[in-house]
Amino acid sequence: MTKSKKVNLLVGLILGASLGIYGDASNDVMAAKTDSQKTKAVKQATDLSEQYQYKEAKTVLSQYKGSSVNALKKRINNQQSKLVTWDDPAKIPHLFYHSLITDPKKAFASEQAQGYKDYMVTIDEFMPMLNQLYDNGYVLINFKDIISVDKQGQVTFKPIKLPEGKKPLIVSQDDVNYYEYMKKSGFADKLVLNKQGDVKNQYTNKGQKKIGDYDMVPIIDTFIKKHPDFSYGGSKGVIAETGYNGTLGYRSSKSQYGDTKKTHREAQKATKVANAMKKDGWQFASHSWGHINMTESGIDDIKKDTALWQKEVQPIVGKTPVLIFPFGADIGSFTNYTDDNEKYTYLKNKGFSIFDNVDASQTSWGQLTDNYYRNARINVDGIRLHETVTGQNTVLNDFFNAKDFYHRDK
Repeated sequence: MTKSKKVNLLVGLILGASLGIYGDASNDVMAAKTDSQKTKAVKQATDLSEQYQYKEAKTVLSQYKGSSVNALKKRINNQQSKLVTWDDPAKIPHLFYHSLITDPKKAFASEQAQGYKDYMVTIDEFMPMLNQLYDNGYVLINFKDIISVDKQGQVTFKPIKLPEGKKPLIVSQDDVNYYEYMKKSGFADKLVLNKQGDVKNQYTNKGQKKIGDYDMVPIIDTFIKKHPDFSYGGSKGVIAETGYNGTLGYRSSKSQYGDTKKTHREAQKATKVANAMKKDGWQFASHSWGHINMTESGIDDIKKDTALWQKEVQPIVGKTPVLIFPFGADIGSFTNYTDDNEKYTYLKNKGFSIFDNVDASQTSWGQLTDNYYRNARINVDGIRLHETVTGQNTVLNDFFNAKDFYHRDK
């Protein structure tokens, strides 16, 4: 075929297609593409509605029509009509944990055995708690869901809406630093990214490094993949970080280990993990740099400690308005903070607007002003679980039945 004939044939094919001589192939392709987009939109909207993001789900569906779209819209509208509004800042419960014990035999035979028994729980104890929290209708939220802080530091409470029978819950974990003293004691080593980019733990056993779900963060991540309705809009928990042994298991503290290439590399690795966690619904909080008692510490010590946290930890985890008091040691009584409180005014000026103490006398406690939100946490540890199963304290009974899984001596 000559070059001119090839050109004429190509022109004819193009003209024929434009005139419809060769059928509706192009229309079929467009229809298939539209059906594929609609299928994806329905899946996305379903995922959003499972995590109570009904407005966002309907926005995704707004440009599509069809029976599947209409059915989903109807289901969402029905769910929205029955939502319960949670608008009381004092009614947001908050449970907190320390690092979970991977190997109880090692932990309870170590030099720190009594401390681990008192202040930690095992993974085998945590898993049934998680299942019972889910079965009892609790839904994980974090502070970003209920508190907004503007550039002037003005604090506003944002009510959330959940289906009848569902209840908001904040879960936090203290000291996610994997301190040096915990090494070879049956705990994870650090948080890492696996080959798929998921946040997991590294755990070393008999010299062999394993990657998996060996602490709260990846355990909850995996649980929510199976039960997306356990999370409000993808929210997970709140992670309270100190800094004196580094961050997230990385020895990144320059003041502790020196300003070296190694500490820079450790900080870079920790930052990658922290960024992945934030993207996946986790929120960070300051737990002070040196795990100091802020009730007993003077203002000068608090200033030095805060400066270190903002210099060494904040660049890794990002700015946060949340301060979780070590030991639950608050900077004031349960009455309102005032401007006469030197510690409060300093910390407020440093960007903290959400403060967390500890109170296991009631299932929830909160205090809201225009300048801050204060929230009380309940410790879930060996001491509290022992008191629960012996009837000395009943506050955890609203969340789970400890007698189902807590069978060890105090």
